[in-house]
Amino acid sequence: MLTLTSPVETRLHGLPAGLKLAALAIATVLLMPLGSPASAAVAAAATACLYAAQGGRFAAHGLRMLRPLWPFLLVLAVWHVWTGEVAAGATIALKLTTAVALANLVTMTTRLDAMIAVLERLARPFRHLGLQPHVLAVSIALVIRFTPVLLARAERLAEAWRARSPRRPTWRIVVPLALGALDDAEQVAEAIRARGGL
Repeated sequence: MLTLTSPVETRLHGLPAGLKLAALAIATVLLMPLGSPASAAVAAAATACLYAAQGGRFAAHGLRMLRPLWPFLLVLAVWHVWTGEVAAGATIALKLTTAVALANLVTMTTRLDAMIAVLERLARPFRHLGLQPHVLAVSIALVIRFTPVLLARAERLAEAWRARSPRRPTWRIVVPLALGALDDAEQVAEAIRARGGL
């Protein structure tokens, strides 16, 4: 979900982030009680039509973004064929694919700063409990920014391990990865303090 923002402009890009997130929440709640493959297929077809209405390039990009789901769908298929509940498995698979496709659709058509602004507004009532909305917003942005950095560092550590050992990297790279993450966090905290803090 980190690199899903679509460069292809659609009509959905102009809608407010709050409206899209509310629609996603409602659609997901309505999707979950569906109990038959036919009703789940109708929901999946409606989602596909929503993608297709934004243009071919956008729909193709959205379809590519569903590729990470195939291992989960494969496990679902094997399990439900083995238990003899193919219809239930098909329903779950369709609902899962539809829910992820809808979430991707919102992410593809909404800037991150717009989503964070919505979350900040939603967190305002909790100020009385000590939660500061702007701290939440900065925290979300930092987590999203640091996730690919952390993954890249893990990949570099794994490559360094493979260069020195014929065995696969194991739990031994966890400690240097954690220490590197803590060092990055300390540097970011110092940079935030130097700019006036939160």
